Amino acid sequence: MFTGIIEAVGTVVQVQPHGGDLRLCIETGALPLDDVALGDSIATNGVCLTVTELTGRGYWADVSAVTLQHTTVGQWQPGYAVNLEKALTPRTRLGGHIVSGHVDAKGEVLKRWGDARSERFRLRAPAELAHYISRKGSITVDGISLTVNQVDGAEFELNIVPHTLKCTTMDSYRPGTEVNLEVDLLARYLERLLLGERAAEPGADSGISLDFLTRHGFNQA
Repeated sequence: MFTGIIEAVGTVVQVQPHGGDLRLCIETGALPLDDVALGDSIATNGVCLTVTELTGRGYWADVSAVTLQHTTVGQWQPGYAVNLEKALTPRTRLGGHIVSGHVDAKGEVLKRWGDARSERFRLRAPAELAHYISRKGSITVDGISLTVNQVDGAEFELNIVPHTLKCTTMDSYRPGTEVNLEVDLLARYLERLLLGERAAEPGADSGISLDFLTRHGFNQA
């Protein structure tokens, strides 16, 4: 588990394809590794990766075919910058929100513009994630815990302060940039709980709709 508060920006230094999946070597820069052991997890642009080898300046990790399908990892090349966060401990300050490191899907940056000292971004999520994203709710973008400012269908806006731009990879975002999205963990569990006994039925995961909520008393409009 993670908080979405980025500890350092690292760099991809090697990418080794292996029969449909791959191995990555990440140089961690300012992220200390003295308390990291083999088998520990490090969120890398929001993707929870297991450390398989420590190099002194970074770590190696395996990336499965499923992860390549749902994230931007397949686009990474040597020199690519990534946001890094070590797994939280019982003494970690939960400054962001609860992040699992299990990316839901890729999103796309649509627009960027200045707003006083902040930068505003408009992104598009896949349609199937839209109902998890709410105004003033939390979302993880490339491992960064962020607050949603506005929502319009599957599109949402973010207001990014100078500190976040400086300490993450967000300043490199341009229209067309693809990013890793993880929706709020609580929203995913709530959806499942609302299914009640229907959760055991095949295909039940797609059963939450406005009609379903109305019939069960959750929509009084």
